[in-house]
Amino acid sequence: MSNRIYVAIDTPDLARAQALAHKVRHHVGGLKLGLEFFCAHGATGVREMAHIGLPIFLDLKLHDIPNTVAKAVQALGPLAPAILTVHASGGRAMLEDAKAAAPTGTKVVAVTMLTSLDASDLAETGVIGSPADHVRRLADLAAEAGVDGIVCSGEEVAAAKRSWPKGFFVVPGVRLADSVIGDQKRVVTPRAAVDAGASILVIGRPITQAEDPDAAARAIAGTL
Repeated sequence: MSNRIYVAIDTPDLARAQALAHKVRHHVGGLKLGLEFFCAHGATGVREMAHIGLPIFLDLKLHDIPNTVAKAVQALGPLAPAILTVHASGGRAMLEDAKAAAPTGTKVVAVTMLTSLDASDLAETGVIGSPADHVRRLADLAAEAGVDGIVCSGEEVAAAKRSWPKGFFVVPGVRLADSVIGDQKRVVTPRAAVDAGASILVIGRPITQAEDPDAAARAIAGTL
């Protein structure tokens, strides 16, 4: 992949989403559209964004019974996203069915642990062990279930890469060294994430909230 940056377009405003995407399209590798955008605009909005000509990462983090997730993936099939997310904690059968239902060319990646969470958050939900332990368990499950890769923080990607050399690793929560981390807790710099084994980086606010988003995207790409 010539450009590993997928810019996170997290806005319910279609005109703003299109404007941002047009500004940065020459210095990013794709567009990540999440729940906020999808709930506002659905499949029609995704098609509008696809007209810009960049791969679409549809970050819906599907998590339900296997049959429901499989049918949801089938329903999304005509959009032909380059990447689609499900939750690894949905279990083996759900992961297997999601991958089986995905169209050819769509990578199904399993979200392990959100970068807004840390060890204390895990403990509150009854998960024993460190974030690294939790991510490793779910990464192993995802690999065994046959999905294409996982979403994990830059802190865990090196270990995941060692145990799953052919996996596809999506790293969100990426911030520049001097950036405000906002609601993220486990963050790394773009260069550190790539060096650790990230296949792609999801970067939102450091680009989308910059005074010049294109210059910000170009500067980040230059560090890689």
